[in-house]
Amino acid sequence: MGVRVEMPSNQPIVLLREVGGDRYLPIWIGPGEATAIAFAQQGMAPARPLTHDLFKDVLEAVGQELTEVRITDLREGVFYAELVFASGVEVSARPSDAIALALRTGTPIFGSDGVLDDAGIAIPDEQEDEVEKFREFLDQISPEDFGTSSQ
Repeated sequence: MGVRVEMPSNQPIVLLREVGGDRYLPIWIGPGEATAIAFAQQGMAPARPLTHDLFKDVLEAVGQELTEVRITDLREGVFYAELVFASGVEVSARPSDAIALALRTGTPIFGSDGVLDDAGIAIPDEQEDEVEKFREFLDQISPEDFGTSSQ
């Protein structure tokens, strides 16, 4: 769905939506990752490549394909993810980094049933107007709303 800033803490979150269901998965992330995700969603290319752009370029250079991203676990308020490659190799990653990379490579993102059961928020069809308002909000924000770091 996108990135938003949770008020009043000003903490960015990324919101994933269940395909074929009514659950949403909010994951709190850092401002740098929020910027990276927002850039990818808006199709913006920064003047200098971000870490996720570099990782995508390295994968292409070495001929590796990222086939899926999995949000695998939630322990003590911390989400965990895995990058799954065509070669069968799986690499542990922070969900925010995995999502930023998936958006750049067109890779599907999957949440485990356990994570969705534990942290998913159901929004029934009658609340779809609220979801549409959220989408409109996401369309109006820019990566600059999250600040950037000089990396």
